[in-house]
Amino acid sequence: MNKNNYFFTSILVLFLHSLCAGQQNAESHYSLFKPVPKALMRDMETDRPDVTESPYTVDAGHFQYETDIVNLVHERTEMQKTSTLLINHANIKIGITGSTAVQIGFPTYGIQKETDLASGAVTTARGFGDISLRVKQNLIGNDQGKFVLAVLPYIKLPTSGYDDESRLEGGLIVPMLYKLPGEWKIGMQVEVDRLKDTDQPAMHTEFLQTLTISHPMVKKVEGIAETYYTYDFKAHHISNYVNAAVQMEVAKDFKVDAGINYGLQHDAEKHYFVGASYRL
Repeated sequence: MNKNNYFFTSILVLFLHSLCAGQQNAESHYSLFKPVPKALMRDMETDRPDVTESPYTVDAGHFQYETDIVNLVHERTEMQKTSTLLINHANIKIGITGSTAVQIGFPTYGIQKETDLASGAVTTARGFGDISLRVKQNLIGNDQGKFVLAVLPYIKLPTSGYDDESRLEGGLIVPMLYKLPGEWKIGMQVEVDRLKDTDQPAMHTEFLQTLTISHPMVKKVEGIAETYYTYDFKAHHISNYVNAAVQMEVAKDFKVDAGINYGLQHDAEKHYFVGASYRL
């Protein structure tokens, strides 16, 4: 078994184990087919708009829809420049038990423009994006306490119509959150991914670590500041990012947001986005 197959087999095992662990959890009387009553639901928590995922899960028997309504991505390497426009980059979250949720992610439509820096040749592709399958298993603090921890294995399937070099990818995400006095919250995340190379049909392993801080700016509007870095073990390359976003609660169980994820190095991605989240 080569290292790519071993990595994805390990992620699949973690994926299925997380799902089974949640199904065997006896701490909750609620499930997908016996939803948590509205009056007992937790406050709405979202995985967006920062890179740091929320360690909270969706309440059992409920659905949450989160999306980049528009996401513009700029990326530059030594060989090419790439601009990608994603429309409705969605994440559907389904509460299975009191501590487990399944997520299905996909960009409904993407347009990718690649420019060869040597020749100036431009290629454009468009279509449906890659489908991601994820299971979030909360381990600590889903219902109470100041510290919250979860694990989130995922697999991304190469279904993209706009990215000809799309490949099977996967990883393991471990998000954490600590509640501070005065409505301050600190989020942290460590992540290991097996990803495709940008300039060649090969794979590499990447490590990601984040730190985010959030606080209400005014009533129903939260400000978020974040920094993170990625390390490519194959290229021995570090990319650093600083992010900023605001999220506003428009109505109960409905939020909108906008922000930027800005790579500091010339070859690091720059993201500009507007998004929304809705819970049923």
